[in-house]
Amino acid sequence: MPKDRLAVVAHSGKTLGGGLGELRGLLAKAGHPDPIWYEVPKSRKAPKAVRRAVKKGARLIFIWGGDGMVQRCIDGLARTKKKVDIAILPAGTANLLATNLGIPTELADAVRVGLGRGRRKLDVGVANGERFAVMAGAGFDALIMRDVDSSRKKRLGRLAYFRSSVRAMRAKAVGMKVRVDGTTWFEGKASALLLGNVGTITGGFKVFPDAADDDGRLEVGVVTARSVWQWARVLSRVAGGRPERSPFVEMTRGKKVVLHLSRPLAYELDGGARASAKRLKVRVVPGAITVRVPRRAPSEGNQDPGAGRRKIS
Repeated sequence: MPKDRLAVVAHSGKTLGGGLGELRGLLAKAGHPDPIWYEVPKSRKAPKAVRRAVKKGARLIFIWGGDGMVQRCIDGLARTKKKVDIAILPAGTANLLATNLGIPTELADAVRVGLGRGRRKLDVGVANGERFAVMAGAGFDALIMRDVDSSRKKRLGRLAYFRSSVRAMRAKAVGMKVRVDGTTWFEGKASALLLGNVGTITGGFKVFPDAADDDGRLEVGVVTARSVWQWARVLSRVAGGRPERSPFVEMTRGKKVVLHLSRPLAYELDGGARASAKRLKVRVVPGAITVRVPRRAPSEGNQDPGAGRRKIS
């Protein structure tokens, strides 16, 4: 690859290994001494940097940051209409997409993967016009993300999510109507809706054990727990790898999902909080992005093409 076709878009507030200085050194040693380079103070400024990098001829973009940074870059890249590979340098708190793809957390190893030949085409979801690669949700998980600001994450790390989750468990359920592929699938009060492109979350817990990021569908889960005790029962099933066995969980999968809420509710995309909304319209775009991965990256598992609504009480 020509040297002037590699770019770095970095969240300047994130750290990994020896930092951005080490990254420059690793790229120079690999034959890329002068990559297109952008540093942004906030992830929401990343799409503009991505578009500029593509305009300058980048065909491989290294993304330095967490899931929110990766999400913003993917969304920005979609608007360029160009075929550009991305390589993830997992400098965030959770790094769920990188974890699900088997991308190493050591900087030198992650750079080696990014410059290697391993590639995977992944689906992305589009929620209210914005792309995401990991998960989207309304209710419980969105309340957690809204409550955990960047300074708290930096100070407390994953403990910040735990503290916020305890508060989110006490939130009141809200009326939801969920249509999946044109059919009403769920209607009633619930405390969370989760849409997953991948299955594993922070801590290695599988909230969607059958998820695949390249099957052209999104996993859909609704949680009807209304108390800390009921949430504890749900989370114990998640910890055991069988969330569908909880009486407070309903799961299915589909290509298009429309959520109607009885009142505005916060939602999140790949860990980034968004403004409250009463309607969430989501669809999947198969094979939308190409990510550099280890040559033998672990898969999320096989899907059952005929699966529909699943609930085990």
